[in-house]
Amino acid sequence: MSTPPLNVSDEERLAANGSGPVTPIDHDAPHGVNFIALSVLMGITSALSIALNGLVVFVTLRSRLLRRPLNYALVNLACADLGISLSGGVITTASNARGRFDLGTAACVADGFLVAVFGMTALITVCVLAVERYVVVCKPLGSVHFGTQHGLCGVAISWAWALAWSMPPLFGWGRYHYEGVGTSCAPDWADSSPSGRSYMTAYFIFCFALPMIIILFCYTKLMISIHKVSKLGLSANDTAERKVGVMVVVMIFAFFLCWLPYAALAIAVVIKPDLKVPPVTASIPVYMAKSSGAYNPIIYIFMHRQFREHISRMLCDHRNQSSRINPEENTMQRLQPA
Repeated sequence: MSTPPLNVSDEERLAANGSGPVTPIDHDAPHGVNFIALSVLMGITSALSIALNGLVVFVTLRSRLLRRPLNYALVNLACADLGISLSGGVITTASNARGRFDLGTAACVADGFLVAVFGMTALITVCVLAVERYVVVCKPLGSVHFGTQHGLCGVAISWAWALAWSMPPLFGWGRYHYEGVGTSCAPDWADSSPSGRSYMTAYFIFCFALPMIIILFCYTKLMISIHKVSKLGLSANDTAERKVGVMVVVMIFAFFLCWLPYAALAIAVVIKPDLKVPPVTASIPVYMAKSSGAYNPIIYIFMHRQFREHISRMLCDHRNQSSRINPEENTMQRLQPA
């Protein structure tokens, strides 16, 4: 998200709302107080995200049991979060350390494009997760089984949707521009040109509002179903479904917590392009959104029994690799078709 910075000349402000890229603007904020602190914060978040998401992907590749259709979306989300941290996270950390984005216009466009693709893939994957759990737990399609083709289809949709909506700025509909304190790049929400406003309006509707409506619908239905099941006698299968459902609900809640401030500020800038937001204030939602890559794998590890068991075995006791599979894992295995 890009917002017109404070304390700049009229010429710079005009350029910031025009059709072409501009040179990053130096801000009045002391380097040692703001930029270094942001660099440390982004560096810690990125390192945590890279380590944990990399661990999730590695463990999944190592374990055949985890390579199940219902886990495809979880692994896809880990890959998207890993991409955000390896591209935008690393670049933003380095740019904050230098106090400005000085890699050039092409690098800014590349940074904005990559973060947009990975970020949108993550959002759509959370939407796919919600739909998958709704179909499996609430059974609106009757006894339809969730198979490999469904899992792969969900992954393909997330990437196709992200690419379809991230590429237009590369061809003139909208643009990628500096955001916040000017040390990272993203779709330019403050672009007041007809092309920019039409693109950002469509982007907000189809890439945020629509997925969120779907997530809220599935989230509500899932919560109602879990509440009903909790009042009944639970079989082993129902217990496993309930635990996975709760995990997805927590993941969705955390996603909303990190992305809603970003969306709220972005839509405010779209509606009122002349809105004056201090650069540091504008950066808070940006960094909250980018922190989403660090908490998702924590949710996998602590709330998903299969991931937790396999990571524990790999890191703590390799001698137990051939030990008896936990009964709950057998239950989970029966829930997912081979």
